[in-house]
Amino acid sequence: MFKFRDADVTKRIVEVLGGIERDLKFMHVCGTHQDTMVRFGIEGMLEEVGVKIVQGPGCPVCVTTEREFEEAKAIAEQGAIVASYGDMINVPSQGRSLQDMKSDGADVRIVYSVDDAVEIAQGTDREVVFMAAGFETTTPPTAAILLRGVPENMSILNCHRTVPMALKGLMEMGEVQLDGVVQPGHVSVIIGSQVYEFLSTDYGVPQVICGFEPLDVLMGVLMLSQQVREGVAKVENEYGRAVRPEGNLKAIEAMAEVFETRDIRWRGFPEIPGSGLKLKAEFEDHDASKRFENAFVDLPEHFPEPAGCSCGEVLRGIKDPRECPLFKVTCSPKNPVGPCMVSREGSCNILFRYSG
Repeated sequence: MFKFRDADVTKRIVEVLGGIERDLKFMHVCGTHQDTMVRFGIEGMLEEVGVKIVQGPGCPVCVTTEREFEEAKAIAEQGAIVASYGDMINVPSQGRSLQDMKSDGADVRIVYSVDDAVEIAQGTDREVVFMAAGFETTTPPTAAILLRGVPENMSILNCHRTVPMALKGLMEMGEVQLDGVVQPGHVSVIIGSQVYEFLSTDYGVPQVICGFEPLDVLMGVLMLSQQVREGVAKVENEYGRAVRPEGNLKAIEAMAEVFETRDIRWRGFPEIPGSGLKLKAEFEDHDASKRFENAFVDLPEHFPEPAGCSCGEVLRGIKDPRECPLFKVTCSPKNPVGPCMVSREGSCNILFRYSG
């Protein structure tokens, strides 16, 4: 449990939630929210008063498909330098990760930003491919370096996705019945609060954008419960100190200059219309999927999930990691089977770390 000077406020929030006298199920769409909830004992505290919060597709590493990892591996086999974030290179795909390939001699490098990949390209004549993953939080830096201009020997394997359309896809699937959604803070700093309004209007979903402190999460849950009690559905912004209705207009403009939407699969999901991004025609010279398309000829469009792995169900909010038969048995951060155990934003990894 967490202890801080707002203990009295926390106690009062929990008392109010306990007085609702009905079970509530909310979904959050951010790995950092999951970390806060588990690390500070909020998850158990809320469940005691009938509030269940499930994790949705809020981990960008986790929702990247096997096909995309296989593309990166195929590029590495061509002799190109593949650069990406640490979590990305450690995700096993068909039993073998990019890190495994690195151990076998492939030139795979961990970077902390797309700018690091640019520096690598500037220092070599070899082909350099940056495997770009993430939602609207990490997409603007990718757009910015392309607008600024990158070396001719650098290209982007684009795995960027957008949160709002994924949530629409989740609502359309109808697998999980939700009383409300805790929207992500970091993503919302970029895209603002207005972009989510259609979910409340079209699907009757209460929504609150939250910050990441324990009290932020508790206040967000309280605000959602009040919407449920009042029978309303709207977008509220608990994270007003960082999120504006219109978002970060410069970042949005940069993304619009470089990317256009596309239909794309998410791990555990069918193809979700308009939930992906692709480089516009004027940037295709730096599109790795086109530059290395001959390396993908023999790749199937879809790959099966690892046997027994429940990552897909966890990402759709229909299964808890503890319900996965592999959790803590054969799947651990040192020996991950699926991406939810690899990424620090993955529900399985978070639960493993804080549950001992």
